[in-house]
Amino acid sequence: MKCLCLVAFLAIVITQSYNEIGAEAASSDGFVSRKGVQFILNGKPFYANGFNAYWLTYEATDPATRFKITYAFQNATGHGLTVARTWGFRDGGYRALQTAPGSYDELTFQGLDFAIAEAKRLGIKMIITFVNNYSDFGGKKQYVDWAKSQGQAVNSEDDFYTNPLVKQFFKNHVKVHIQMNTFTKIAYKDEPTIMAWELMNEPQCKADPSGKTLTAWIGEMATYVKSLDSKHLLSTGLEGFYGDSSPQRKASLNPVAANVLGTDFIANHNLDAIDFASIHSYPDLWFPNLNETSRLGFLRKWIEGHMEDAQNILKKPLILGEFGKPSNTPGYTLAKRDAVFNATFETIYASAEKGGPVAGALFWHLISGGMKNFEDPLSIVLSDNTSTVKIIGKQSRKLGLIGGRGKLSHKIKV
Repeated sequence: MKCLCLVAFLAIVITQSYNEIGAEAASSDGFVSRKGVQFILNGKPFYANGFNAYWLTYEATDPATRFKITYAFQNATGHGLTVARTWGFRDGGYRALQTAPGSYDELTFQGLDFAIAEAKRLGIKMIITFVNNYSDFGGKKQYVDWAKSQGQAVNSEDDFYTNPLVKQFFKNHVKVHIQMNTFTKIAYKDEPTIMAWELMNEPQCKADPSGKTLTAWIGEMATYVKSLDSKHLLSTGLEGFYGDSSPQRKASLNPVAANVLGTDFIANHNLDAIDFASIHSYPDLWFPNLNETSRLGFLRKWIEGHMEDAQNILKKPLILGEFGKPSNTPGYTLAKRDAVFNATFETIYASAEKGGPVAGALFWHLISGGMKNFEDPLSIVLSDNTSTVKIIGKQSRKLGLIGGRGKLSHKIKV
């Protein structure tokens, strides 16, 4: 009971401190920009060794559980992690951010505000995603359902990309988003803690396998976001599957099932308003019948192929926005997870060391100890101090040194 009271007290104190004096900018303050194929922060190359934590807004909506965000961020900075990727959406349902088109729950928005303010205080940059491809937390299906309830002739989730009313719903959401903030009193569009926006988590359009519909939507929405916010970087949130613009890559790298998803890594990113490329990597899920050695080989080729195209065709930075090793994979061991992290980090470091385009990787996903409701086969608790956690810390140290930071502002645990 005493522990719970202390937790609640700390949550209230943290909240009051933002309301009364505002959050102090950390030493990493400043907008992340790009120059050629590199990210730049305060005049120096910036590398995004980080994590996904999609749950931040959900837990921060309740002041009594905001300590979980603080603990997670403190553990992250203790291991030198620089970027957190999180959801900027929860469309309908329990603790919804957007309860109906254009209507928002102020308490839930305050949860996102708190997460951004804590990231600012502790020196973490954030990548925030506007909507989900999947129905989890609403996603494009919820937008289409809202339009249908208003009499629109929509039948498919992929009408999200073409229906004028649905597209306006999305634009309205973006506009509200970039103007919000209650803790730091700085509108999101002016908040340097936010490194970048992502249009969608893993966008797909099975209704048009050619990729043209998705490219048109990305072009329209990216231009709109930039018209409202020219200070932040913008990307797609793509998994990285190739399309008709890259037939050789499509044949050699795509899982067969990905060829009907309507994405095109090159065309989707080769737009002026898109600042950097996004890929994800889950060979255990994409190739369940391959052996461990073959999946590790694919992982390296997947990153290297996109690295070459980011350098030579797109001429933009590249972030591996999600990766991990599911613990429910047949034959799973911690050593096999370590092998995935080592292969990922070694490939990225080889690019970064030469000034190449791969700017970092964000593992899926970070939780704090005791968060059983968010525990899954991919979750990682940094305070467990496993061999994988040591590998993560080591990568932070290496990237920090080539990033020109010299002695890092945080003592990194390795």
